[in-house]
Amino acid sequence: MMRIAVCDDDLRELARASDLLNQYRAQKNAALKYDTFSNALELLDAMKRHAYDVLLLDVMMPGLDGLAAAQEIRGFDTEVKIIFLSSSPEFAVDSYAVSAHYYLLKPGTSDKLFALLDGVLAEKSRAAETLCIRQPSGLMRLPLGRIEFLEVCGKKLMFHSEDGSIKEIRGAISDYESRLPDRFIKVHRSFIVNMEYIETLNAREIITCAGRIVPVSRLLYNKVREAYMQFLFDEKGVE
Repeated sequence: MMRIAVCDDDLRELARASDLLNQYRAQKNAALKYDTFSNALELLDAMKRHAYDVLLLDVMMPGLDGLAAAQEIRGFDTEVKIIFLSSSPEFAVDSYAVSAHYYLLKPGTSDKLFALLDGVLAEKSRAAETLCIRQPSGLMRLPLGRIEFLEVCGKKLMFHSEDGSIKEIRGAISDYESRLPDRFIKVHRSFIVNMEYIETLNAREIITCAGRIVPVSRLLYNKVREAYMQFLFDEKGVE
């Protein structure tokens, strides 16, 4: 679901933006929800309760203008894509100071706006395929498609990637098991494997495509074998 906030003091522009978003939702069959605001203070208040993916933000508004509002927003949200709307290119350079995603001159056309939203949706899709891990130094994102297997050793959890690199954090497998897609399967109390990287499977072990060996629990083997065979049929197109 992509959540969008539209903020403009001109009610005609709000109606126009709403119409474009409705068109986009219908044409693309997109999961999209939007809210409209007639001033920046209403938007800021709403953003305390809701996270948005995209802001369509008018630059020139009475009171708190779009650029000033964007500066406040960047104080608590560095991820939201801010698309400024303006009838003049005058403030385009200033928009870089708040990491604007785009500066769209009014009246924005469906072609330009739709292309921007397509890009946001594509980025969200890629982000959904990453695992966000909290570390003392900050957040780390691991691409799920590159993880061969997870291994727990004592209080350390290690993410083994297909290139041989290992990311190590403090934690337990149970902290991440429910956050992984179905292609990841628990094969041992200390190991979860990405089935995309299984080269060989037998009752004792898995050999990954990178040649690494992962033990398989005797109690879990039948379940693992059944899941892997189903994965081959569903994902690999085996006939």
